[in-house]
Amino acid sequence: MPQVLGFPNPVNEKAARVVAAGVCLLAIATLASGLYWLSAVLAYGFVARVLTGPRLSPLGRVATSLVAPRLGPAKPVPGPPKRFAQAIGAVLTSGAAIATLAAGDSTAAIVLLALIVAASALESVLAFCIGCQVFALLMRAGVIPESVCVECADTSLRAHRV
Repeated sequence: MPQVLGFPNPVNEKAARVVAAGVCLLAIATLASGLYWLSAVLAYGFVARVLTGPRLSPLGRVATSLVAPRLGPAKPVPGPPKRFAQAIGAVLTSGAAIATLAAGDSTAAIVLLALIVAASALESVLAFCIGCQVFALLMRAGVIPESVCVECADTSLRAHRV
């Protein structure tokens, strides 16, 4: 039986950027349409990717299986920072879904979705992962132990992967 839970390490950065583009487009569509309940769809995708990588995420499956392979050779990057970034997305979109569905507060949903648009746009367009940067800061501060991502702690290991 294949393992369902778990996150890939390394991650293909091209696939991560495709996922970010999809998230950005869906968040923009949610904001533009005023259908803030769609934040629950975004939240599902983020939670699925945190728990299983692309396995149970429709967007993750399309990105890793169909789109990224057509963009050329994979560009491997460490998985733990990407998983951390997905977890931040899960918190923000879950907050937007709860604000909308449970509290009827579209203002909170708008603010949280705007943060998702900004972060996913930076990732998809510029390959700048805000969550990954926060992860690195937390590692440097000793909040996240080096054992979580040895490659992140020792950047010389990245050269060996390429």
